[in-house]
Amino acid sequence: MGTLPAVVLAAGEGTRLRPLTRHRPKPMLPAVNKPILSYVFDGLIEAGVTDITVVVGYKRSRVQDHFGPNYRNVPLHYVVQNKQLGSGHALLAVEEEFDGPFLVAYGDQIIASSIIRNVAEAADGNDAVATLGVLDHNRVEHYGGVIMDDDRVTDLVERPEDERRYRLNAGVYGLEPEIFEAIRNAEPREGEHSLIDALSWLVDSEETVAGTITDGLWVDATYPWDLLEVSRDLCRAGIVGESREERIDDSASIHDAAILRDPVVIGPDCEVGAGAVLGPYACLGENVTVESNAVVDNSVLDSDTRVGPNATVVDCVTGQGAHIGAATTIPGGPGDVRVGNRVFEDEQLGAVVADRAHVEGGVNFAPGTMVGSDATVYAGTTVRGTIEAETVVR
Repeated sequence: MGTLPAVVLAAGEGTRLRPLTRHRPKPMLPAVNKPILSYVFDGLIEAGVTDITVVVGYKRSRVQDHFGPNYRNVPLHYVVQNKQLGSGHALLAVEEEFDGPFLVAYGDQIIASSIIRNVAEAADGNDAVATLGVLDHNRVEHYGGVIMDDDRVTDLVERPEDERRYRLNAGVYGLEPEIFEAIRNAEPREGEHSLIDALSWLVDSEETVAGTITDGLWVDATYPWDLLEVSRDLCRAGIVGESREERIDDSASIHDAAILRDPVVIGPDCEVGAGAVLGPYACLGENVTVESNAVVDNSVLDSDTRVGPNATVVDCVTGQGAHIGAATTIPGGPGDVRVGNRVFEDEQLGAVVADRAHVEGGVNFAPGTMVGSDATVYAGTTVRGTIEAETVVR
């Protein structure tokens, strides 16, 4: 089998992850101290891919400046989607690059190399116009469902609600160039051209769309609280190190009187003060400070975050440069969280504190609070709901 080239779709914003995506695209959000996109590249390279084209768009400089022209000695070729009009539209941006079969993966889903390898092998061994990786998964209703008859796909449904026997669309595809015409032929929805709609058009046109049943790690973050589950899944899978020593950077400074409850991940140049309690499932990005007697449990603290003394931080996701003041209490979920026009009830989220938000001392958080980037919350207040970017709460 020859190695197929791959396209990674990394142009979208990730609007359902706001306020964390206000300044960077979803693929650049942290998953245990690495951008999600890093894991996508890792999976492709470990599956044998040596030719990667990356479609970028929203805040594309954050991707290109971080990764540059190469990743693990594999060249990265960037193509710009100037307007984000759907996954199909993003794929049309690379049409001139391919006259033979190729792989497609989403830049915001962490997928095992075994899934990619299985799709590539299946696509190489059949005559299908498109080959999908599918998983047996118990949360299909939140993602994309696939109905199959033997190894042939007969229906594709986003967030299915009926009682049919669905498998999960893993978001890895082996495609022939005919997909580009299918994208153009499929009816756009709300002004967007979806790759799924193009695949459905092929199915309806009685073209062969195949599915290959596979397994392996598959992790997606759709909403801010999903980043907590991503961290847990990666730790449980041993991807970030089997032992404590492998999960703590040598440059981190941890006081002898601090308590670590495994698993914890501590990045470069972090400082953990006396009596601080971390974990389980506490992930500290680069240059994070947790001061004396603070508690951080089941939380993802992005780079340059500072947690003051005696603060309690549970089920929390921060952006870069967030500040959580002394004796502030984020007691954890479950809580009701508003995302756009939807309210999600009883989600396991204490709070989101976005980039450079400054929370002073003695603040009390209601579960599910979202604090936007560059917001300021003054000392002694109680906050709940959604606090927009650059807002001042007194």
